[in-house]
This record gives sequence, structure tokens and C-alpha cells, in this order.
Amino acid sequence: MALLNLSSSLAFRLSLLALLLPACTDYAAGGEKKAPPVKPASQYDTFDAHPKENVTIAAEPCDDPKDCSFFRLPYIQHGFLPIRVVITNDGDRAVSLDDARMQFISANRDVIPAATDDDINRKLFLMKSVKGTKIPLPAPLPPITIHHPSVDKKILEDNNDFGFQGTVVNAHSTLAGYLFYDVQALNDPALKGAEFYVKMVHSLDGKQNFFSFTIPFDKWLAAQDKKEASKPAPAK
Repeated sequence: MALLNLSSSLAFRLSLLALLLPACTDYAAGGEKKAPPVKPASQYDTFDAHPKENVTIAAEPCDDPKDCSFFRLPYIQHGFLPIRVVITNDGDRAVSLDDARMQFISANRDVIPAATDDDINRKLFLMKSVKGTKIPLPAPLPPITIHHPSVDKKILEDNNDFGFQGTVVNAHSTLAGYLFYDVQALNDPALKGAEFYVKMVHSLDGKQNFFSFTIPFDKWLAAQDKKEASKPAPAK
């Protein structure tokens, strides 16, 4: 009987350890990770231009893992929508994003902020994100305490390589970066009827507050359909 209890305890511990291992594997293995070159915001399928303020903002989503395979982890498969936000400043004064709010607005008017590194880490590595939770084990083993982990290295590397590298858009320049939005709870496709909303952008000197930017994703979906329809039919 004692041997049976020990075997059960060992099996339980091994099962638990298996669950606690990271649920994600390398998504883009080997080689240097490169995103497509950044273009001026007005050259993307979906953008909002403010001619009087000399600022244009584009939002380029990636809803197909093949189109952003440079990421190290499978964000799309875990319910995140990567969106490349591109800000072009054609004016003579620098623009500040320090106070900017960049939100995904669903067709049902759900307001979804950009996910933080911690948000992404919790969702991709769910079993590692339980802070201070004690899991009882069969006696005589003590409970295991799971501590909140640091953000996974691959998330930090993706942020460093593909996220915003600053909050200032200098005069006559373009700044871009990927943000991630948790759209798993939305109806599929999440982009249908949705829009990208940017507010609280102002000049670096604080003398000019810009109007909000609204970018409808239905326009982006229509552009993708048009590109697909223009592809030559496969040879028979």
C-alpha cells in the first residue's frame, strides 16, 4: 500500500511538472527575424490623414500567421491580433506619443487596449502566471508555490525588434511598431466592422493637440479581397 501511494504521488508530480512547462515552442526558428520595410503611412491600405496637422497614421493588421512569421511566438494562434501602427509626420515640429491611446474598437464597440508584455506572457504561458497559488499534493509532500515569472525572453525580443523604439516622431519622418490586441472573445472575423482609434497625440512642445484618428478595418478587408481576386488562377 505504501508503494502504491508513493507511485501515485510520483505520477501526480510528473503530470504537474509537464503542465507547468511552457506551452509554446519557437514559432520562427533560426535566422535573423525581419519585418517588412516601413513605408510612409499613406502607402498602406488603411490610414487616416490629417493634412492640416501634417500627420498620417496607418494600421496594418496581420491576421494570418504566414504573413508575420518573423515573430518568435504564435501570437495569432493564441488569440492576439498583431497590428503594425505607422505614424508619418510631414510637419516641421516633432510629434509626441507619450500620452497617446491606441485602441481596437470592435464592431460591438468593445474598446480593447494594446496588450502589455505581461498580458501576452500570461496568455501564452498560462500555467506560469499563477501568483502565490498553492497546489495541494498527496501527503507527505508539501504544497508547491508557483511564483509569478518574468516575461518570456522571446516576447521581450519581439518587442525589442518589432515594437516602437521611442515615443517621438521627428519632423519629416516615420515611426512604426507592432502592437498586440486580445481579440479572442470577439466574433470571427474580429476585423469586420472594427476600427483602429488613436487619440491624445500632440506636438512635442505641447502647443498643438491633434484630432483623433479613426481607421476602419473594413477598408483593409476589402483591399485584401481585391488583392486575392487579382491573383492569377492556378494552372490546371
